[in-house]
Amino acid sequence: MFEGQPQGELEALMKVNSEFRQLYFRHKELDKQVLDAELGVLPIDDMTLGQMKREKLAAKQRLLQMYERAH
Repeated sequence: MFEGQPQGELEALMKVNSEFRQLYFRHKELDKQVLDAELGVLPIDDMTLGQMKREKLAAKQRLLQMYERAH
């Protein structure tokens, strides 16, 4: 998600902001689960997949807001 940003900036933000760090890793976890579900590796129903995608999007939006506020 923050591929274009310097890794040092992200690491610094994660060190000083525990909410950002937790949300960042939750987003990564959801991203992997959604991908696995879409590939058929993780067997889940469509409703659960939809909830995971909404949670992932909400996490992304919150992370971007936090990042923007920090810079």
